Amino acid sequence: MADDTAARLDKAYVNPKFMGSRHARPLRILSEYLHPESRFEGLKISDTIVFFGSSRLQPLEVAEAALAAARATGGDEAAAHAQVRMARYYEDCRELARRLTEWSKGLEEKSRRFVVCTGGGPGIMEAANRGASEAKGLNIGLSISIPNEQCGNAYVTRNLGFEFHYFFMRKFWFVYLAKALVAFPGGFGTLDEVFEVLTLVQTGKLRKRLPIVLYGTAFWDAVLNLDALVEFGTISAKDLALFHRADSVDDAFAFITRELTENALALPGGRW
Repeated sequence: MADDTAARLDKAYVNPKFMGSRHARPLRILSEYLHPESRFEGLKISDTIVFFGSSRLQPLEVAEAALAAARATGGDEAAAHAQVRMARYYEDCRELARRLTEWSKGLEEKSRRFVVCTGGGPGIMEAANRGASEAKGLNIGLSISIPNEQCGNAYVTRNLGFEFHYFFMRKFWFVYLAKALVAFPGGFGTLDEVFEVLTLVQTGKLRKRLPIVLYGTAFWDAVLNLDALVEFGTISAKDLALFHRADSVDDAFAFITRELTENALALPGGRW
């Protein structure tokens, strides 16, 4: 009888059935706030540079190998060619993340870390984590549990990889620590993230200055006709100044480091 009673009297927070129920949803949401917070606080991380972009883009060598295989086997050469063309963004992202990490590590103000942060998956996310890792810097991966996408690429720093259930909590951590943001070509998820951040900046919900780079002018000009929004009167012309377009690593690096130097590092105590 005692054993049966002990088995029934389990603590609520270790009861999987309860913790997975609708009644415990507030606890699950809160845990996705407190768990990352405790890790970031422990590692004294308060500043990030966030990279958004497609999970489908490949390193150049992988894309070229796939093209060679398609030619040899009669595969889809058009799709393989497209991957080779888009691989430049993977390689540019990797290089930009590496250079920003090296720049950050060389700052005299050691409390400013500007740690590379991504969605933790493959493609552009992997490229940014990889570049930061190659510069021997900490980097963060905020993964999301969705079908058909791996969680946690191999380059995310141990103890800085997280898997979220709630998109909105993941977005919170993208934005809360961000001091700069770079958006590479991507799909629905990237567009969703970019427009949410632009809305927060436009409406003043983000009080900090947040430099935003849309990387890849050919892609963004083809995908977004933001001038049309101005023409139709649904946004103001000044809203087009909320972001910077870049098409080279040099340009993006110069813009981000200048913005961070003039605005983040120049303030007393490094506070925003």
